[in-house]
Amino acid sequence: MLVQLDGIFKWVQQGGQQIFLLKDINLEVEEGEFISIMGPSGSGKSTLLNVMGMLDTFDEGTYNFLDEPVHNLKEKHRANLYKQYIGFVFQAYHLIDELTVYENLEMPLLYKKIPSSERKAIVADMLDRFNIVGKKDLFPGQLSGGQQQLVGVARALVGKPKLILADEPTGNLNSKQGEEIMELFKKLNEEGVTIIQVTHSEKNAAYGSRTINLLDGRMV
Repeated sequence: MLVQLDGIFKWVQQGGQQIFLLKDINLEVEEGEFISIMGPSGSGKSTLLNVMGMLDTFDEGTYNFLDEPVHNLKEKHRANLYKQYIGFVFQAYHLIDELTVYENLEMPLLYKKIPSSERKAIVADMLDRFNIVGKKDLFPGQLSGGQQQLVGVARALVGKPKLILADEPTGNLNSKQGEEIMELFKKLNEEGVTIIQVTHSEKNAAYGSRTINLLDGRMV
């Protein structure tokens, strides 16, 4: 089992009240699945994704990732797990402004201590795959939103993660680019990568093998 969430609750205190962001989430994800998470704004979709991606903590429940108890792990161990196995595609790109496209793509490989010649080959392959070879020496600020999104997706894939978490992955793309990204996800999924995406789009959700609907922090 890749991801196993049992009785996950997350809340914030507001004016003396507990506001629940996630309520009693129970979810099992097998390796090789392609899951779409849908629901209205504020239903907890991104929070759930961040919890699975270990970017966010939770208040109650247990989370096992590849049989490792995430809820009991020290911060450093958690960060290692995340860097080793998870690729994140954010709607807001999260590219590092001071680094070129090439350096942004290389970053996850440095974390994994991959040797220089191998890094060059992997990054070259990604630049090629996304048709962004000509952009490799540019900084994120010099790219259009669509191009930044493509770089963000390329960076998520560069370390060959077991799990890709995508938050509205086509949110800033035109329909042709959006379709290309979804087709790429489909292909990666066929190659064995597990994908969990948050989406508003029925069309994108249909790429998944199952859909999870959230409402007010609960699975419905």
